Amino acid sequence: MNALVALCHFCELHGPRTLFCTEAVHPPSPSPPQPGPAIPGDRDREADREGEGLTMRANSSATQGADMCEGCRSLPASHPGFVSVDGETGIRYLSHQHPRQPQLFSVVRQACVRSLSCEVCPGREGPIFFGDEQHGFVFSHTFFIKDSLARGFQRWYSIVVVAMDRIYLINSWPFLLRHLRLTIQSLQNTALKVFDSEQCVCPQRAVRMNSAFSPAVFPHQRSGNAARSLTSLTQHPNLWASLHSSFSWLLKACGSRLTEKLLEGAPTEDTLVLIERQTGKMNALKQEEEMSGWDGAEGGVSNPQSSQSESVQAKDFQFDDGRQEDILGPKFKSLRHLRQVLGASDFRQLAWHVLMGNQVIWRGADPGLIQSAFNVLKALLPVGCVRAVPYSPHYEEAYRCNFLGLSPDVPIPAHVSSSEFSVLVDVLNVERGCVNPVSDDDILSLYHFNISSANTQATDRGPTLLNKMEVALSNENLSVEVVSLCLLCLKEEWMNKVKVLFKFSKVDGRGKEDTQKVLALLGATGPGEEDNVRLLKFWMTGLSKLYKSHLMTAVRVGERTLSHPP
Repeated sequence: MNALVALCHFCELHGPRTLFCTEAVHPPSPSPPQPGPAIPGDRDREADREGEGLTMRANSSATQGADMCEGCRSLPASHPGFVSVDGETGIRYLSHQHPRQPQLFSVVRQACVRSLSCEVCPGREGPIFFGDEQHGFVFSHTFFIKDSLARGFQRWYSIVVVAMDRIYLINSWPFLLRHLRLTIQSLQNTALKVFDSEQCVCPQRAVRMNSAFSPAVFPHQRSGNAARSLTSLTQHPNLWASLHSSFSWLLKACGSRLTEKLLEGAPTEDTLVLIERQTGKMNALKQEEEMSGWDGAEGGVSNPQSSQSESVQAKDFQFDDGRQEDILGPKFKSLRHLRQVLGASDFRQLAWHVLMGNQVIWRGADPGLIQSAFNVLKALLPVGCVRAVPYSPHYEEAYRCNFLGLSPDVPIPAHVSSSEFSVLVDVLNVERGCVNPVSDDDILSLYHFNISSANTQATDRGPTLLNKMEVALSNENLSVEVVSLCLLCLKEEWMNKVKVLFKFSKVDGRGKEDTQKVLALLGATGPGEEDNVRLLKFWMTGLSKLYKSHLMTAVRVGERTLSHPP
């Protein structure tokens, strides 16, 4: 954490003073080695520079010694300070009475003065935040320490955390407040024990009430009472070493608890759906563990065959998002590759069924080839619309999956083969004689693809997204990566249209005539209008639950506001 922690004290003679300061020094970035022989004295000079900061602080403390009392001083001028090194990151945590750099000295000095004078919370004890871009931002916590010889029997201290990152410091407020209060309570409890013991020996309240007040004697009494150090108030022999450990840990822990991530805009619907699915899987596993623990506690005996079949079934309906590189044997590499293998006409028919939400069935003996086809075709749809069974020994209904892989001996039910809402791709092995072996890339030399469907609707008019996509695929000047980005932009464009239509028709409940006007506004009318509407309605099912609930909540709040105006 790029911050600095300091303990400050309000001296009755000299005003606000910095007692103890801990800062983090990051290791320098490695510089490229320079050609030429190494100079023996370089390492010695680097060691001298590392100790130069401590020497400067010792000298500056010595020069200020005449203007400091015991209450203003923590470490003697000859003390080298405390140093801790983080073995993981190489960050050094240095502690002394004043910061190492002159620029930080002025920043900490100003934070000390403001924390013990004008920037005080009600009651003069508690946390407060202040600062600006020029002098840094400060989290300050003021508190009192009991002292039997001080005016009012207490002295005023503060712990300040100085940083230039305002947002980071504000986000760290609960963490800093919780741990700084532990340190402050430890100091107060220790000082309270010393205070009580001193009061038992010599009650100062009675002494002061019985002593005669004299203007000539008052400055000498005040000067003597102001010279008590924090070590004397707590009777802690290793006070500064303990504070160094606490402040060093605070800087390390506070810096590691928050990390920065680069986000380019709001998360997409695909990202939200993936997060929801991951959360659902974790909840299901947790529930399964709880149920298994409950069954074990009850002494029941579970059926291993039924649990095994359930786990296999759950695995089947989980879409395998494996990388194409992990699939062995022949495989489809991209949409352009699939289009080249199937041909432009058959590819358009297959892509049309995918975009319309119809069930796409691949039947063949090569599970790897079928899985690669699904991995390529799923790029046409939002993640929320993809429900796949990569390879199954039996047929699964369309409501369970829209991508289904079957072994070659699995029959297709009659109601499916005669339905216009499904398409079947049979992968047939090509009979070859004794010829030279072919590579896995030459799929046409290994397989023949037969596409059949009971659909009689023309697939050459729409939807508009498919027309634009085919233009990009047929353009050989565009690389596969560029085509993928083009398809991603098209999907985002149409996903935004889906959100508008969902809000207008499902949430607001508008009529058919108004919905038609919105479709015209979205550019979904004209040639291929029927296909565009079917695509938009199917893609509505892929919207995340978070987005839907957000819209419904916003509508309810709006209706409540209109019905109960202020």
